[in-house]
Amino acid sequence: MNINLNPNSELNQSIVNVPDVVQVPDVWINEARQFRMAMMMYACAIREVKTKLEVLNDELSIKNQRNPIEMIKSRVKKPMSILEKLQRRGLPVSVESMVKNLDDVAGIRIICSFVDDIYEVAEMLVRQDDVTVIAIKDYIKNPKPNGYLSYHMILEVPVFFSSGKTPMRVEVQVRTIAMDFWASLDHQLKYKKSFVDLNGEISGELKQCADVIAQTDNKMLEIRKRIEAQGVTVSRD
Repeated sequence: MNINLNPNSELNQSIVNVPDVVQVPDVWINEARQFRMAMMMYACAIREVKTKLEVLNDELSIKNQRNPIEMIKSRVKKPMSILEKLQRRGLPVSVESMVKNLDDVAGIRIICSFVDDIYEVAEMLVRQDDVTVIAIKDYIKNPKPNGYLSYHMILEVPVFFSSGKTPMRVEVQVRTIAMDFWASLDHQLKYKKSFVDLNGEISGELKQCADVIAQTDNKMLEIRKRIEAQGVTVSRD
């Protein structure tokens, strides 16, 4: 079933590869209106967090003469991906179950210039008194076995609708340009792909690439600090 969206809405811009409609799985046809409302609410939660990040970035660009945030990406999880995740976990397939059990329906990815920017931006965001931290996973200090590096947070923010305030959860991933480069290509190469990785050769090579990227990030941070120690401000201008 297809549900038309406002072409100017945040939701329309956030859902990848679904430019004009939200594809509602048949199992949710009876809850189509509730599903559409939930997707709108998640999109609004993304907008709330993005606004906070844009304000912080604007302030720091003047205060520190440098923008720590290179880019902000966002998405509302595709309906079929939501369905598959609920089924994979053996959970009820309903809007209520989605809201209760899935923390990553609304997602924001923050791309930073340097590793220390990641922790600075994350700390400033969670310090805000209307942001509640649900969970944090630091895959930079504790990388995944495959080499994946990123800083993950599940945050809850209040969103004000006509009926009142509703707490909404958003998954926030913070990483450097290099980390995002590796993660994006690793995803393209391996996600839902059927291939034979003899003796783990491909996985091993991808892990080596991740190690090189981590070393490069640390070296770039070291170089920046050496330049700043000379009283020179590092900026993108």
